[in-house]
Amino acid sequence: MLVIGYLIFAIFYFGGRSRARECITFEVIVRDSLRLQFVQAGDIIELVREHYLYPVGKPLNEINTLAIREAIETNELVESADVFSTPRGAIIASITQREPVLRVISETNGSFFVDNNGEIMPVSPNFAVRVPLATGFISQEFAQNCLFDFAMFLNRNPNWNAWFEQIVVERNQHVVLIPRIGDFRIIMGSLDNYTTKLNNFALFVERGLNVLGWNRYSEINLRFENQIVGVRR
Repeated sequence: MLVIGYLIFAIFYFGGRSRARECITFEVIVRDSLRLQFVQAGDIIELVREHYLYPVGKPLNEINTLAIREAIETNELVESADVFSTPRGAIIASITQREPVLRVISETNGSFFVDNNGEIMPVSPNFAVRVPLATGFISQEFAQNCLFDFAMFLNRNPNWNAWFEQIVVERNQHVVLIPRIGDFRIIMGSLDNYTTKLNNFALFVERGLNVLGWNRYSEINLRFENQIVGVRR
């Protein structure tokens, strides 16, 4: 009974003292910061200050970690945040950055990224990332659907991803691919059945370009089913 009584006393006494302690530091941990550098710890600290939630010097039991988390997640480059206190009197914010899979420079909607969840995210002035580039007449809806699906395919297939320098979208939403190697354009038409079209292109490279030469054609058209049309220079 004495032991049980002491344990109950210790929980309330020392727990209460811990909660009454002041916050001595606010630490921001940005995950994947070696690979992605969209979010800087200093920016997060400044954002928390702007919301009048900076915790250092405040009693731990008066700090609203949920409010701090919600403030941090107003940053459009942040995917999620975990905010918690430690027994030594620190408040820790662990940040997960959003990860882009496609860069869009649109004639009608400006410049933006599409992230790996298919959501629009702003371009950061702090960091450039190597992802497929799409230009032309691109609506956000087209970017988040057809182009997102194609970009995820490229992301999962590094060999194909290495092939293309640019995705050009025309007014009718037909797509032209600009390769990194060779001075020609690849006419995809719509992005329907793009895997079949790319497989046909790979066959054309093997049996055509590698045999006849890479400078023979100015345009390779994959729009037609079971047929590839090459336009000579």
